[in-house]
Amino acid sequence: MPTKILRSSWTAGQMDGRPGPVLVSITDFAPRRRRDLPGIYRAARRLSADWQELDGAHGMWLWAERTGRRCGAVAVWCDHYALRGFVGWQPHVEIVRAYLGRGRLISTTWDTESCEPRDIWARSRARLMSAGTDG
Repeated sequence: MPTKILRSSWTAGQMDGRPGPVLVSITDFAPRRRRDLPGIYRAARRLSADWQELDGAHGMWLWAERTGRRCGAVAVWCDHYALRGFVGWQPHVEIVRAYLGRGRLISTTWDTESCEPRDIWARSRARLMSAGTDG
C-alpha cells in the first residue's frame, strides 16, 4: 500500500502569482529518529513564517509521510540564484547545522514553465511517491 503524503497549505512568497519560468526544489529528509520530527516541523514552520521576506520565492509547501519516516519541503523559486540565497540564509543554515548527521537528505530541482501550484504539486508528489518506494 502506498504511503500517504501530507502537506501544508501553500505559503506564498513575494513572487506568488507572477508568470514563469520557475525553479522547483524538493527537499526530502529521512530522520534516523522519529522523535526528531517535532523539532524539525517547528523549525520548518519558523522558516515558512518569514517566507514573504525571501527574494525570488514564489511559494512553498511542507510535506511529511504519514508514517513519519520522511519529511521536507517543495519550494518554487524564480531561479537558481534565489534558491542559493535561501540555502545561505542564516536561519536556514542554523537549522541545517542543528540536524546535520541526524538523517539522510536528498534534494532535487527542475525548471518548468508552469507556475501553477496544482501542476507543480502533482509532479512533486509523483517524485516523492516514487522516491519512497525504494527504501
